[in-house]
Amino acid sequence: MTHYICITCGMQFADTEKPPEQCPICTDERQYVGHEGQQWTTLSDLQAEHHNRIEQQETHLYGIGTDPKFAIGQRALLIQSASGNVLWDCISLVDKETVRKVNELGGVSALAISHPHYYGSAIEWAKAFNAKVYLHAADRMWMMRPDASIEFWQGETLQLNSDITLIKAGGHFDGGTVCHWASGSDRAGTLLTGDVIQVVADRRWVSFMYSYPNYIPLSPNKVRSITAAVEPYHFDRLYGAWWTAIVSSSAKTSVRRSSERYIKAIEDKLS
Repeated sequence: MTHYICITCGMQFADTEKPPEQCPICTDERQYVGHEGQQWTTLSDLQAEHHNRIEQQETHLYGIGTDPKFAIGQRALLIQSASGNVLWDCISLVDKETVRKVNELGGVSALAISHPHYYGSAIEWAKAFNAKVYLHAADRMWMMRPDASIEFWQGETLQLNSDITLIKAGGHFDGGTVCHWASGSDRAGTLLTGDVIQVVADRRWVSFMYSYPNYIPLSPNKVRSITAAVEPYHFDRLYGAWWTAIVSSSAKTSVRRSSERYIKAIEDKLS
């Protein structure tokens, strides 16, 4: 029996004798099946062909990404916290060297993931660090490897500790979540968003989509809901899903004005 991993989205599945016929994450209209059709790999094959790099992003924040690029290519973020380190979002590859380096940084007490496209090998990571995985209950159906380490939380927010709060923003997925780190950015506040709030090429701005690869926009009301969810929180910096996807300052202003620009563009087309 093998825990197969989808090559297109990086999701690890429950153990089976043969690869699943399809990946529901990729057949969903928010994602896609690769041009070569449905393909699978395993964690051991990933470990043989890839490695993770760990780079400091700011004080007490480290990025963890896989080289060469695998699947969607996002990087995870490790927040060092006195109450226990939190891994935000996840990737498919975990190996002995990664575990060693992360343990040197204080290990992982909890994993929190923005939405199903970044579930990756969350259960492997949880087992490696004896940690809990926090996923919003609205996205329960998309977790392809059930496990006792998962806690499906409900409601609008979840306080992981006095410094770190999970916020249900919705949008991309019903349970789409962002993470507020109050003491990040020299106590000015940091927001970690995956691509629930997407940093665009002009990194003074962000955007919002239902499907990025298939260019399906969100409705104005969905965008309003996302911005309303983060409005109560102070944050000067915002980290998206990739190494360079960072709004380095005035991030809250960026989210506000980007929301206004997006909604105006959509509503102008409808008028």
